[in-house]
Amino acid sequence: MRRAVTAIAVVVVFVFGWFMLHSSHSDKAVAVQNVVRKPNTLTLPPNAPQLAYLKIATVEASDIPALEPLHGRITYDGDVTARITAPIAGRVTIIRAQLGDRVSANQVLAEFDAPEFAQAQADARKAHADEHFKKAALQRAQLLIDGGVIAQKDYESAVADYEQAQAEAIRADSRLHNLGVSSAGTFALRSHVSGVVTERNINPGTEIQPDTNAPLFVVSDPSHWWVDIEIPEADLDKVQIGQRVRVQTDADPARDYEARIISIGRVLDPNTRRIQVRCTVDDPNQKLKPEMFVRATPLGGGYTSPRVPNTALITAGLKTFLFVEVNPGEFEKREVTLAFRGRDESYIKTGIADGQRAVIAGALLLNAEMQGD
Repeated sequence: MRRAVTAIAVVVVFVFGWFMLHSSHSDKAVAVQNVVRKPNTLTLPPNAPQLAYLKIATVEASDIPALEPLHGRITYDGDVTARITAPIAGRVTIIRAQLGDRVSANQVLAEFDAPEFAQAQADARKAHADEHFKKAALQRAQLLIDGGVIAQKDYESAVADYEQAQAEAIRADSRLHNLGVSSAGTFALRSHVSGVVTERNINPGTEIQPDTNAPLFVVSDPSHWWVDIEIPEADLDKVQIGQRVRVQTDADPARDYEARIISIGRVLDPNTRRIQVRCTVDDPNQKLKPEMFVRATPLGGGYTSPRVPNTALITAGLKTFLFVEVNPGEFEKREVTLAFRGRDESYIKTGIADGQRAVIAGALLLNAEMQGD
């Protein structure tokens, strides 16, 4: 009985396997039979497995670059940025601005307990007292000179003393104004510009020295940045002031930022044989961050061409081809000429138009399928 059951089970497994094998071959045969090959055209059925390996995208026209993308980095725009340090030593007592706060020019960022500031206050009071004394002396001298009691030189000496005392009082007041005075009479650290607090390097109780290198606060406008790039010596003739530059980041590679060259360095780095070029870029959405690495591409003279990744191109001898989707599942192999070929992307001069759909990944698979491989 057991032998009979075992034999039946073996027969069932064999029949099921034979059925599945032939069914699979049959499906593949149907798929292969449905592939239509014509000169320079390949049509795949909707259920063709090849479609899963293809990536198709609409081709968009972009400005033709003047150079390959160059490495660069985002830096603060110095025209809208203030790196704020303390002019005197002291200890932080109150912090009035936090990271990310928007502040206005002359707004208090922090307050210090500073002995030097107390000395400046004492100097100001002393200067005003001396000014008051010299003014009274001048008034007495005026009465005496009018009565013919004193000589002209004594009167002139009183005038000079008062003017000197007045100048010293102005100097002492200017010193206090530059240091900053809060309502409590402590030293007030103020912002020099309007913007957003992007860096804060102090905490309550921190001892501050005027000769520190790091700023206590950085206030900047995060919608404006500089992009610093380095141009090879051999390509200096391809960049100029005012030229447009396309900027891309790894954080958002699909987005292009438009920058413009505002300065070209005059000193060549003897080690890298490159010159620093600075661009300005607007970022109204505030996605860029300082020290972020970018790819900067100087653009040409305003000419545009469809842009495709190099994975879309097939090279055969001296000719270059790509596949264009003329209808869903129908692909045409076209010869194209290149206006510019970069390391990762190329710009098509003829062969495809802006808005058409091209195979940007899997072109080699379609090419082999067209040959019947």
